[in-house]
Amino acid sequence: MVNATLAPEATERAARDRSAAGVRGRARHRCHQAVVAYLFLAPTLLFYAVFLLLPLGFALLLSMSRWAGFDLGDIEPVGLDNFAGLFADGSTFLAPILTNTLLFALGTVVLALAGSVLVATCIDKLRFQGLWRTLYFLPIVTTVVAVGNVWKYMYEPGGLVNGVLNTLGLGSVAFLQDPDTALPAVVVVQAWASVGSAILVLTAGLKSIPESYYEAAALDGAGAVTVFWRITLPLLRPSLLFVCITQFLTGLQSFALIIVMTRGGPGDATNVAALEMYRQAFSYGDWGTASAAAFVLFTVVLAVTLVQLWLFRRKGEDA
Repeated sequence: MVNATLAPEATERAARDRSAAGVRGRARHRCHQAVVAYLFLAPTLLFYAVFLLLPLGFALLLSMSRWAGFDLGDIEPVGLDNFAGLFADGSTFLAPILTNTLLFALGTVVLALAGSVLVATCIDKLRFQGLWRTLYFLPIVTTVVAVGNVWKYMYEPGGLVNGVLNTLGLGSVAFLQDPDTALPAVVVVQAWASVGSAILVLTAGLKSIPESYYEAAALDGAGAVTVFWRITLPLLRPSLLFVCITQFLTGLQSFALIIVMTRGGPGDATNVAALEMYRQAFSYGDWGTASAAAFVLFTVVLAVTLVQLWLFRRKGEDA
Protein backbone atom coordinates (compact mmCIF):
# COMPACT_ATOMS: atom_id res chain seq x y z
CA MET A 1 0.00 0.00 0.00
CA VAL A 2 2.86 2.31 0.88
CA ASN A 3 4.68 1.46 -2.33
CA ALA A 4 1.53 2.16 -4.35
CA THR A 5 1.27 5.59 -2.71
CA LEU A 6 4.91 6.50 -3.21
CA ALA A 7 5.06 5.43 -6.84
CA PRO A 8 2.97 8.34 -8.23
CA GLU A 9 4.93 10.82 -6.09
CA ALA A 10 8.24 9.49 -7.39
CA THR A 11 6.98 9.62 -10.94
CA GLU A 12 5.80 13.22 -10.48
CA ARG A 13 9.12 14.18 -8.87
CA ALA A 14 11.04 12.62 -11.74
CA ALA A 15 8.88 14.51 -14.24
CA ARG A 16 9.58 17.79 -12.43
CA ASP A 17 13.30 17.05 -12.42
CA ARG A 18 13.26 16.34 -16.14
CA SER A 19 11.33 19.55 -16.77
CA ALA A 20 13.76 21.59 -14.67
CA ALA A 21 16.70 19.98 -16.47
CA GLY A 22 15.09 20.84 -19.80
CA VAL A 23 14.60 24.47 -18.74
CA ARG A 24 18.23 24.70 -17.60
CA GLY A 25 19.37 23.14 -20.87
CA ARG A 26 17.38 25.61 -22.94
CA ALA A 27 18.71 28.49 -20.81
CA ARG A 28 22.29 27.32 -21.37
CA HIS A 29 21.60 27.02 -25.10
CA ARG A 30 20.19 30.57 -25.27
CA CYS A 31 23.16 31.85 -23.25
CA HIS A 32 25.54 30.11 -25.65
CA GLN A 33 23.73 31.63 -28.64
CA ALA A 34 23.90 35.09 -27.04
CA VAL A 35 27.65 34.75 -26.43
CA VAL A 36 28.24 33.71 -30.03
CA ALA A 37 26.09 36.59 -31.30
CA TYR A 38 27.99 39.14 -29.20
CA LEU A 39 31.31 37.73 -30.42
CA PHE A 40 30.20 38.33 -34.01
CA LEU A 41 29.00 41.84 -33.06
CA ALA A 42 32.16 42.64 -31.09
CA PRO A 43 34.07 44.36 -33.98
CA THR A 44 31.12 46.62 -34.74
CA LEU A 45 30.47 47.36 -31.07
CA LEU A 46 34.17 48.15 -30.59
CA PHE A 47 34.08 50.47 -33.59
CA TYR A 48 31.10 52.39 -32.19
CA ALA A 49 32.66 52.50 -28.73
CA VAL A 50 35.93 53.98 -30.02
CA PHE A 51 34.55 56.34 -32.67
CA LEU A 52 31.15 57.26 -31.19
CA LEU A 53 30.76 56.68 -27.47
CA LEU A 54 34.22 57.85 -26.41
CA PRO A 55 34.15 61.05 -28.53
CA LEU A 56 30.59 61.72 -27.35
CA GLY A 57 31.61 61.36 -23.72
CA PHE A 58 34.69 63.54 -24.25
CA ALA A 59 32.59 66.20 -26.00
CA LEU A 60 30.15 66.17 -23.08
CA LEU A 61 33.07 66.68 -20.70
CA LEU A 62 34.42 69.56 -22.80
CA SER A 63 31.00 71.21 -23.02
CA MET A 64 31.19 71.74 -19.25
CA SER A 65 34.86 72.70 -19.22
CA ARG A 66 37.30 75.31 -20.46
CA TRP A 67 40.08 73.93 -22.67
CA ALA A 68 42.36 75.44 -25.28
CA GLY A 69 42.87 72.15 -27.10
CA PHE A 70 46.45 71.19 -26.18
CA ASP A 71 47.22 69.65 -22.78
CA LEU A 72 44.52 67.44 -21.27
CA GLY A 73 45.74 68.52 -17.85
CA ASP A 74 44.54 72.07 -18.61
CA ILE A 75 40.86 71.06 -18.74
CA GLU A 76 39.07 73.31 -16.24
CA PRO A 77 35.48 72.44 -15.21
CA VAL A 78 33.08 75.38 -15.51
CA GLY A 79 29.69 73.66 -15.16
CA LEU A 80 27.01 75.05 -17.48
CA ASP A 81 28.79 78.35 -18.13
CA ASN A 82 29.46 77.46 -21.77
CA PHE A 83 25.77 76.82 -22.43
CA ALA A 84 24.81 80.00 -20.58
CA GLY A 85 27.29 81.96 -22.69
CA LEU A 86 25.70 80.74 -25.91
CA PHE A 87 22.33 82.25 -24.95
CA ALA A 88 23.57 85.25 -22.96
CA ASP A 89 22.75 88.83 -23.95
CA GLY A 90 25.05 89.94 -26.74
CA SER A 91 25.76 86.40 -27.93
CA THR A 92 25.37 85.84 -31.66
CA PHE A 93 24.71 82.11 -31.38
CA LEU A 94 20.92 82.25 -31.08
CA ALA A 95 20.59 85.08 -33.57
CA PRO A 96 21.79 85.14 -36.25
CA ILE A 97 23.76 81.85 -36.17
CA LEU A 98 21.11 79.34 -35.05
CA THR A 99 18.46 81.32 -36.93
CA ASN A 100 20.58 81.13 -40.10
CA THR A 101 20.94 77.38 -39.58
CA LEU A 102 17.19 76.84 -39.41
CA LEU A 103 16.51 79.18 -42.36
CA PHE A 104 19.22 77.48 -44.40
CA ALA A 105 17.78 74.03 -43.70
CA LEU A 106 14.18 75.13 -44.32
CA GLY A 107 15.03 76.94 -47.54
CA THR A 108 16.96 73.94 -48.81
CA VAL A 109 14.03 71.63 -48.08
CA VAL A 110 11.47 73.85 -49.80
CA LEU A 111 13.51 74.38 -52.97
CA ALA A 112 14.86 70.83 -53.22
CA LEU A 113 11.46 69.25 -52.55
CA ALA A 114 9.64 71.44 -55.07
CA GLY A 115 12.32 70.96 -57.72
CA SER A 116 12.65 67.22 -57.21
CA VAL A 117 8.88 66.65 -57.38
CA LEU A 118 8.68 68.59 -60.63
CA VAL A 119 11.69 66.91 -62.22
CA ALA A 120 10.79 63.40 -61.01
CA THR A 121 7.27 63.77 -62.40
CA CYS A 122 8.63 64.91 -65.75
CA ILE A 123 11.23 62.14 -65.90
CA ASP A 124 8.53 59.56 -65.19
CA LYS A 125 6.86 60.58 -68.47
CA LEU A 126 10.04 60.52 -70.61
CA ARG A 127 12.06 57.87 -72.37
CA PHE A 128 15.61 57.01 -71.27
CA GLN A 129 14.73 57.64 -67.64
CA GLY A 130 17.99 56.13 -66.39
CA LEU A 131 19.98 58.70 -68.38
CA TRP A 132 18.02 61.63 -66.96
CA ARG A 133 18.31 60.33 -63.40
CA THR A 134 22.07 59.93 -63.87
CA LEU A 135 22.45 63.48 -65.14
CA TYR A 136 20.57 64.93 -62.20
CA PHE A 137 22.53 62.72 -59.79
CA LEU A 138 25.93 64.02 -60.95
CA PRO A 139 26.07 66.90 -58.42
CA ILE A 140 25.84 64.33 -55.61
CA VAL A 141 29.06 62.58 -56.69
CA THR A 142 30.84 65.89 -57.34
CA THR A 143 32.92 67.23 -54.46
CA VAL A 144 31.45 70.06 -52.44
CA VAL A 145 34.58 72.15 -53.01
CA ALA A 146 34.16 71.91 -56.78
CA VAL A 147 30.44 72.74 -56.64
CA GLY A 148 31.00 75.66 -54.28
CA ASN A 149 33.80 77.19 -56.31
CA VAL A 150 31.93 76.87 -59.62
CA TRP A 151 28.84 78.56 -58.21
CA LYS A 152 31.01 81.16 -56.48
CA TYR A 153 32.41 82.22 -59.85
CA MET A 154 28.94 82.11 -61.40
CA TYR A 155 27.72 84.56 -58.73
CA GLU A 156 30.54 87.04 -59.40
CA PRO A 157 29.62 90.41 -61.00
CA GLY A 158 31.05 89.17 -64.30
CA GLY A 159 29.76 85.64 -63.86
CA LEU A 160 27.08 83.67 -65.68
CA VAL A 161 24.18 84.53 -63.35
CA ASN A 162 24.75 88.29 -63.57
CA GLY A 163 25.38 87.92 -67.30
CA VAL A 164 21.89 86.47 -67.70
CA LEU A 165 20.43 89.25 -65.55
CA ASN A 166 22.18 91.90 -67.65
CA THR A 167 20.89 90.27 -70.84
CA LEU A 168 17.36 90.56 -69.44
CA GLY A 169 17.94 94.27 -68.77
CA LEU A 170 18.42 93.85 -65.02
CA GLY A 171 21.31 95.18 -63.02
CA SER A 172 24.07 93.06 -61.52
CA VAL A 173 23.60 91.71 -58.00
CA ALA A 174 26.41 91.16 -55.50
CA PHE A 175 24.98 87.84 -54.44
CA LEU A 176 27.68 86.73 -52.01
CA GLN A 177 28.77 90.19 -50.89
CA ASP A 178 25.35 91.51 -49.86
CA PRO A 179 24.10 90.32 -46.42
CA ASP A 180 20.53 90.27 -47.77
CA THR A 181 21.27 87.93 -50.67
CA ALA A 182 24.21 85.84 -49.44
CA LEU A 183 22.21 83.26 -47.48
CA PRO A 184 19.51 82.77 -50.18
CA ALA A 185 22.27 82.41 -52.79
CA VAL A 186 23.95 79.59 -50.86
CA VAL A 187 20.56 77.97 -50.17
CA VAL A 188 19.95 77.77 -53.93
CA VAL A 189 23.27 76.00 -54.44
CA GLN A 190 22.62 73.53 -51.61
CA ALA A 191 19.14 72.78 -52.98
CA TRP A 192 20.52 72.33 -56.52
CA ALA A 193 23.14 69.90 -55.22
CA SER A 194 20.52 67.96 -53.23
CA VAL A 195 17.93 67.51 -55.98
CA GLY A 196 19.62 64.41 -57.44
CA SER A 197 19.22 62.17 -54.40
CA ALA A 198 15.66 63.39 -53.85
CA ILE A 199 14.80 62.57 -57.46
CA LEU A 200 15.95 58.97 -57.02
CA VAL A 201 13.71 58.51 -53.96
CA LEU A 202 10.70 60.20 -55.55
CA THR A 203 11.11 58.32 -58.83
CA ALA A 204 11.02 55.04 -56.91
CA GLY A 205 7.91 56.29 -55.12
CA LEU A 206 6.24 57.14 -58.43
CA LYS A 207 7.03 53.66 -59.78
CA SER A 208 5.28 52.10 -56.78
CA ILE A 209 1.96 53.80 -57.54
CA PRO A 210 -0.34 51.28 -59.30
CA GLU A 211 -1.32 52.24 -62.85
CA SER A 212 -4.90 51.21 -62.10
CA TYR A 213 -5.43 54.48 -60.21
CA TYR A 214 -4.46 56.53 -63.23
CA GLU A 215 -6.56 54.37 -65.54
CA ALA A 216 -9.60 54.86 -63.32
CA ALA A 217 -8.98 58.62 -63.21
CA ALA A 218 -8.71 58.72 -67.01
CA LEU A 219 -12.04 56.88 -67.34
CA ASP A 220 -13.61 59.47 -65.01
CA GLY A 221 -12.26 62.28 -67.18
CA ALA A 222 -9.87 63.71 -64.56
CA GLY A 223 -7.36 66.22 -65.85
CA ALA A 224 -3.59 66.15 -65.34
CA VAL A 225 -3.68 68.67 -62.49
CA THR A 226 -6.45 66.80 -60.69
CA VAL A 227 -4.61 63.49 -61.07
CA PHE A 228 -1.44 65.05 -59.70
CA TRP A 229 -3.12 66.60 -56.63
CA ARG A 230 -5.62 63.82 -55.91
CA ILE A 231 -3.60 60.71 -56.74
CA THR A 232 0.13 61.30 -57.19
CA LEU A 233 0.85 63.56 -54.23
CA PRO A 234 -1.19 61.62 -51.62
CA LEU A 235 0.33 58.29 -52.66
CA LEU A 236 3.79 59.87 -52.80
CA ARG A 237 3.50 61.11 -49.21
CA PRO A 238 5.87 58.54 -47.60
CA SER A 239 8.62 59.37 -50.10
CA LEU A 240 8.00 63.10 -49.74
CA LEU A 241 8.21 62.85 -45.98
CA PHE A 242 11.44 60.86 -46.14
CA VAL A 243 13.02 63.40 -48.52
CA CYS A 244 11.81 66.30 -46.39
CA ILE A 245 13.27 64.96 -43.16
CA THR A 246 16.60 63.81 -44.61
CA GLN A 247 17.09 67.10 -46.46
CA PHE A 248 16.26 69.08 -43.33
CA LEU A 249 18.76 67.12 -41.24
CA THR A 250 21.42 67.58 -43.92
CA GLY A 251 20.75 71.31 -44.01
CA LEU A 252 21.07 71.61 -40.23
CA GLN A 253 24.53 70.04 -40.36
CA SER A 254 25.82 71.82 -43.49
CA PHE A 255 29.30 73.24 -43.24
CA ALA A 256 31.56 72.58 -46.23
CA LEU A 257 29.56 74.46 -48.87
CA ILE A 258 29.30 77.58 -46.72
CA ILE A 259 32.97 77.68 -45.79
CA VAL A 260 33.91 77.29 -49.48
CA MET A 261 31.54 79.97 -50.80
CA THR A 262 31.33 82.64 -48.08
CA ARG A 263 33.24 81.54 -44.94
CA GLY A 264 30.18 82.68 -43.02
CA GLY A 265 30.24 86.22 -44.36
CA PRO A 266 29.57 88.94 -45.03
CA GLY A 267 29.64 89.46 -41.28
CA ASP A 268 27.53 86.64 -39.85
CA ALA A 269 25.03 86.65 -42.71
CA THR A 270 25.75 83.03 -43.67
CA ASN A 271 27.28 81.80 -40.43
CA VAL A 272 25.65 78.55 -39.27
CA ALA A 273 26.01 76.35 -36.20
CA ALA A 274 28.48 73.86 -37.69
CA LEU A 275 30.73 76.66 -38.98
CA GLU A 276 30.58 78.43 -35.61
CA MET A 277 31.65 75.22 -33.88
CA TYR A 278 34.63 74.99 -36.23
CA ARG A 279 35.58 78.61 -35.58
CA GLN A 280 35.30 78.34 -31.81
CA ALA A 281 37.44 75.20 -31.69
CA PHE A 282 40.11 75.74 -34.36
CA SER A 283 40.22 79.53 -34.77
CA TYR A 284 39.61 80.76 -31.21
CA GLY A 285 40.79 77.69 -29.27
CA ASP A 286 37.59 77.56 -27.21
CA TRP A 287 36.76 73.86 -27.32
CA GLY A 288 34.29 74.16 -24.45
CA THR A 289 32.03 76.60 -26.29
CA ALA A 290 32.37 74.57 -29.49
CA SER A 291 31.29 71.40 -27.69
CA ALA A 292 28.36 73.18 -26.03
CA ALA A 293 27.25 74.47 -29.43
CA ALA A 294 27.54 70.91 -30.79
CA PHE A 295 25.18 69.60 -28.12
CA VAL A 296 22.70 72.40 -28.81
CA LEU A 297 22.76 71.44 -32.50
CA PHE A 298 22.42 67.79 -31.48
CA THR A 299 19.30 68.69 -29.51
CA VAL A 300 17.79 70.43 -32.53
CA VAL A 301 18.59 67.46 -34.80
CA LEU A 302 17.14 65.06 -32.22
CA ALA A 303 13.94 67.12 -32.01
CA VAL A 304 13.55 66.99 -35.80
CA THR A 305 14.16 63.23 -35.76
CA LEU A 306 11.48 62.72 -33.09
CA VAL A 307 9.05 64.77 -35.19
CA GLN A 308 9.92 62.48 -38.11
CA LEU A 309 9.08 59.38 -36.10
CA TRP A 310 5.83 60.93 -34.89
CA LEU A 311 4.79 61.85 -38.42
CA PHE A 312 5.58 58.39 -39.75
CA ARG A 313 3.52 56.73 -37.03
CA ARG A 314 0.69 59.21 -37.48
CA LYS A 315 0.54 58.45 -41.21
CA GLY A 316 0.59 54.74 -40.51
CA GLU A 317 4.04 54.19 -41.97
CA ASP A 318 6.76 52.03 -40.47
CA ALA A 319 9.42 54.39 -39.13
